[in-house]
Amino acid sequence: MTLKHHLHSLFTHALVQLQEQGVISKEIFQGDIQLERARDSRHGDFACNIAMLLAKTVGKRPRELAEQIINHIPAQNEWITKIEIAGPGFINLFLAPHAYFQVIDNILTDKENYGHSQMGAEKSVMVEFVSANPTGPLHVGHGRGAAYGDALANLLTVAGYRVHREYYVNDAGRQMDILATSVWLRYLELCGETITFPANGYQGDYIWDIAANLHREHAQALQHPVSEVFQNLPLDAPQGGDKEEYIDALIERCKHLLGEVAYRHVFHEGLGVILADIRRDLEQFGVVYDHWFSETSLTVPENFVQKSIKQLQAQGHLYEQEGALWFRSTTFGDEKDRVLVRENGQATYFASDIAYHLNKLERGFNLLINIWGADHHGYIPRVKAAIGALGADPNCLTVLLVQFATLYRGQERLQMSTRSGEFVTLRELREDVGRDAARFFYVQRKSEQHLNFDLELAKSQSLDNPVYYIQYAHARTSSVLRRLADSQWIWTHSAATLHRLETPQEQALIVSLSRYPEVIESAAVAYEPHQLTYYLRDVAQHFHTCYDVHKVLIEEDEALRNARLSLLVATQQVLRNGLTLIGVSAPEMM
Repeated sequence: MTLKHHLHSLFTHALVQLQEQGVISKEIFQGDIQLERARDSRHGDFACNIAMLLAKTVGKRPRELAEQIINHIPAQNEWITKIEIAGPGFINLFLAPHAYFQVIDNILTDKENYGHSQMGAEKSVMVEFVSANPTGPLHVGHGRGAAYGDALANLLTVAGYRVHREYYVNDAGRQMDILATSVWLRYLELCGETITFPANGYQGDYIWDIAANLHREHAQALQHPVSEVFQNLPLDAPQGGDKEEYIDALIERCKHLLGEVAYRHVFHEGLGVILADIRRDLEQFGVVYDHWFSETSLTVPENFVQKSIKQLQAQGHLYEQEGALWFRSTTFGDEKDRVLVRENGQATYFASDIAYHLNKLERGFNLLINIWGADHHGYIPRVKAAIGALGADPNCLTVLLVQFATLYRGQERLQMSTRSGEFVTLRELREDVGRDAARFFYVQRKSEQHLNFDLELAKSQSLDNPVYYIQYAHARTSSVLRRLADSQWIWTHSAATLHRLETPQEQALIVSLSRYPEVIESAAVAYEPHQLTYYLRDVAQHFHTCYDVHKVLIEEDEALRNARLSLLVATQQVLRNGLTLIGVSAPEMM
């Protein structure tokens, strides 16, 4: 039991006693007790506002009710030295030092499980994140979503949720057709044709690589003369035309000339290479999924697109207008109705999204978390509207937005554009600054805040670099333990006299360690992994301060040496636990 949970149980005991006496009804109090750390040590260690929350309903003054609550807290509780009423009715608790010493015992007993809870027990959650179109390598913007999504999934897991990580592969639709056409045009160039590349095609070097694979495999077999490819097409943007109309016409020409079998081969060549590249990049970034869900699987073996449309139609939520099929999403709070099936009979992207969420719901998840780029903000109401129209609670879906990450190298801002090929890939970033720094920097700000990524700071071995500062604290603990192994001494926690840890620096470090379970729960509930990064930096600061002031391997005082070693090992454990959750290593040497 954590320190905060123990105090919570004491207040629960007191309030249950008051319920049995008829002072508080069961309808009024149902176990919701808020305990907060005191900001000023003069006001104790914890403060509780339960008396102020219940006083009006109970018909008592807050301070009077607070007095009654205090009188029913078990008097023989050895963890509390003093309880006082402050201000309008706050109950302030002052803890005995050995209450915090128990934290060290808990950490050394629980080890990697310290901080775990059952807060989310019996709840299953799907975290869907990254889900970038497989039309090119992952760039640094995708990297932020990957680091954030993975850290959040880790937090929810240790908070007791059954977590399922999923990547939605957009392997159908227009963008994939543009990719296939771009690959084929580069293939034609390798066959010796002179091509004016479309303004809206994918132009990165990776397109050449895929085309080269195609050329090695098929030689000239897929070649068609340029005169056939570009004959009677509308004008492209550089010639004063519409680039969207032009690329669509070029796609249809590509399909016509190649035929269905050859076109699908080109299509899957591009998809397969890029998807394998994405999977490899994410695994090397420390992100592993439970499932890669293919958009095309929504139509086989069970057609979820048609199923969701029929279900919405049966409920009267669809109507026809100008040959198209519309979803009446305004009924559920969206700003306007949305097209599901165009006049040409083709389902829209939104229809696939509805089908995907129906699929998620039928798989039995209690909570759906979608991590999207900030440019998808306007898409949220329509998806929630669809979930409501399907008969589910729209609140089962939580959409978390991740703002873009901008890279700076010195004063130079790096440009990124997938179409033009001018971007910094996630792989390049990882190779430049390392996986640890990349993941830490990605999650050290709220996801909805814009992030300026300082490459020089991330690579620096200085105390200004937060990840280096925290890892250095862990490495220092390991250094002490190596020196202990080289000495004639043996550390035994059972022989540690923890009450000797009485200096302000040691007390501050212990208090900091005691906060870890609270930070985990708070970060999990708020979906904010950045809380953990701030906490780890705070622990590292307290440790460095304590380490610089107090010698650990004291020759002449075995009891104090064992006590300080116990504190050091507990600190090492908490640092390692926290770093692991955000996907950062805990090095033993630096």
